[in-house]
This record gives sequence, structure tokens and C-alpha cells, in this order.
Amino acid sequence: MKVAVIGTGYVGVTTGVALAMSGPEVTGVDVDEEKIRLLQTGKSPIYEPGLDEALVDVISRGKLEFTTDHTVALLSAQIIFICVGTPSDQEGRADLRVFKDLIDQVHHLLCHDDDERILVIKSTVPVGSNDQVAELFSDCPQIHVVSNPEFLREGSALQDSLQPARIVMGASSTQAFERLEQLYKNIEAPRIKTSRLNAEMIKYASNAFLSMRISFMNELARLSDKLGTDISIIATGMGLDSRIGPEFLRAGLGYGGSCFPKDIIALLSIAEERDEPLTILYQVAKVNEQQPTWFLQKLEQRLGDLANKRIALLGLSFKPNTDDIREAPAQKLLTILREKEALITAYDPVAMPNMQRVLSGEQVTYTQTPYEAVNASDAVILCTEWGEFLELDYERVYHIMRKPLIFDGRNALPHSELGKIGFEYVGIGNQVGSLV
Repeated sequence: MKVAVIGTGYVGVTTGVALAMSGPEVTGVDVDEEKIRLLQTGKSPIYEPGLDEALVDVISRGKLEFTTDHTVALLSAQIIFICVGTPSDQEGRADLRVFKDLIDQVHHLLCHDDDERILVIKSTVPVGSNDQVAELFSDCPQIHVVSNPEFLREGSALQDSLQPARIVMGASSTQAFERLEQLYKNIEAPRIKTSRLNAEMIKYASNAFLSMRISFMNELARLSDKLGTDISIIATGMGLDSRIGPEFLRAGLGYGGSCFPKDIIALLSIAEERDEPLTILYQVAKVNEQQPTWFLQKLEQRLGDLANKRIALLGLSFKPNTDDIREAPAQKLLTILREKEALITAYDPVAMPNMQRVLSGEQVTYTQTPYEAVNASDAVILCTEWGEFLELDYERVYHIMRKPLIFDGRNALPHSELGKIGFEYVGIGNQVGSLV
């Protein structure tokens, strides 16, 4: 079986590598010549633990190759994955221009070919989009359109592809289900076989619900700050309830990345177009938007005017084990701190090049080590809970800071130990002294 994966972004590269590891021969396709040249050398354009090693392995075994030639790749493939991005447009709707142009190209290229093929849509698209694609291909009964959404967590995407929590398949033909079952035969996971509409909605609903848990805990953390309760202990107590579970209950600076923010905005837009507003989800997005500003108010309460204050940021990616800064809370903090004329030093193990392309200038200094970042600072903000930051020599940090003030934007640091060293610790709804 031969597979083509169109789009070599985060989803496309990971999907291509995982499929090549599990059986079929895969060709990755992209119009970006520089990205393809990089991939052909066995180097991924994204940071993802284990991905480069797996990429080199499948290329060396002849299981995966990359090209800019859509025609050659598609005509030789029995299954074609669409993995192009669908970012938000200015109105918040999913921008489908690249997606639609690609679908038109595939239709033009393959509709006159008699070979049976499965067109698998992994791109996140508004509910009903894949039925529209199927309608376009109605004059090509040999091509079956399937919605097969991805549920990858950045930082563990390769593992999620190889050992998914579920495989969702939305189609209207037995042939499509059978061919996908054959493709995924070496992957053990529950299967959900349903309509394309349901498959699309499962993707949006999953991301919306997880985002809701995050915003709920962040809003509850604000209340905990005023009540004197500890959101970390509250989350532990809640998570032990089997009906709730422990995942996505940690209060922090808010969610970010390539999926949650844009998918929530897109789903809100879909609901508004249908005159069925999702009021809870609207508040989820609002809480997330406000969280970095709320957190910086805590900083101002302790430092006063932030102009010319030296603030160190540890972590720039939206979560550990990725270089993705899209909608990262750290990016929002940097923007606000610059507006307040603070002097900023920042460090991240892998995401600094991406952030430097977005935010640079005299007010922001990117350092080579976390110790350089915190040196002579008036406050440190932990934005991303990289393991490196959890294992710093905080005795050393204490002695090189101007003021021993730590703001833990992820409730990840051992505040009792930091207090013993002499730090003033400020978390998010996290009362110092309540945990040993």
C-alpha cells in the first residue's frame, strides 16, 4: 500500500513518519521547497521529541520520501492524506483557502483516473466541510472521502500517532472503512466509525471541552486567591473523582498552541452562523484571553510600576517539549511587559529562535542559559514548565537575582523549598505553606 501525505507541517510530518513506521510506503508532499530539502536530509522542521530519529530511520529503510511533485505522489498512492493548516481568518472563521485550492487540485488530477482511492482529511475543518468535499467528488465514485481527525498532543505527537486513544473515521462507504482498517491494522486503539459530520464535531468538541477545563480551573484559581484556598489541592481532590479525572486541571497562564485557540474561535463562529451561541465556550475563550493580564497584575502589586524593572521569563513555548509559540502565554506576557517598558530577559531550551522572529528589540534580551536570564532580575516568571527549570540550582538563582521574587505561572515549582531558601513565591491560586 502506498500513501501520500500532503502538507509537511506538524500534523503532516508526524502522520507521515508514524504511518511509515507501521507499514505502508509514504510520500510527503509540500510546495515549500526549502522544507522538503530539509526533510530529505532527515531533519524535521519542527521540534518534537523522538521525531528526528524516527524520521532518519524510516527514510533510511525506504519507507518515507519527500517531494514537491504532487502529480507523481498522488497518482501512485492508494490513500491520500490532507494535512494542510486551517488557521483563523480575521473574523475568527477557519481560513480554508489553501485547503480548498488543494482539494480542487486533487479533484482535477485524480477524477479522470479510474483507480479507487481514499481521500483522508486530517485538517481540522468546519463541520460540513468534508461533506462538501464529497459532493465535489460525486462525479468521481472511485474516490471516497473520509474525515479522520487528528488528536495529537505537541510534545508527545509521535507517541500519540503510534498509540492513539482512539481512531475516528467518518465516511459513507464500506470501501472507505475497510481500506482505513487495513491501513491502521497494526495500531491498537478503539475505532469510532461514523458520519463525516460527527467526526468533524468530535474534533472540535474534544478541544473545546479540554479548553473549558483549563479555563474553569484558572477562573477558580482567581477566586482561590481571594478566599485563601489552594487550587492545587482542590485540583487533586477533584481529579480523584473517577467522573472527573486528573487531566487538564492545573491552573496556569492559560492554553495556547496551534489547536485550542483557533478551534474554539472557529466553533464559536460556526455556532454564531447557526444562531445557536455557545455561551459557555465564549467565556472559556474570554478567561483564557484575560489570564496573562490578571497574572501580571500580581507582579505589579509587588513591584509597582514595571518601567525599567528587569523581568526574567523562563520558557517561551506554549508547553514543554515543543518549539511552538503560537498563542503562547509567554508571547502575550512579553507584549504587555514591553508596553509597560519593562526590561526583559528570556530563555527557552528550543523556542527562542521562533520568538526572536516575532518579538525582538532593545527591551528584550534572549540569553544562552537560564542563569543569564535571571541574573540581576527583579522578578522571575516561570511561563513553561520545562524539566530544566524544575531542576535549576535555586540557591544560585537566589544569590544572583536583584530581588528574590518568583512568579510561578504553572504552579510547578516546590514553593515550600523555595521559601526555605528565602524566595518570595507567587503562584496562581496556590497558597504558600499548604503543601509540604
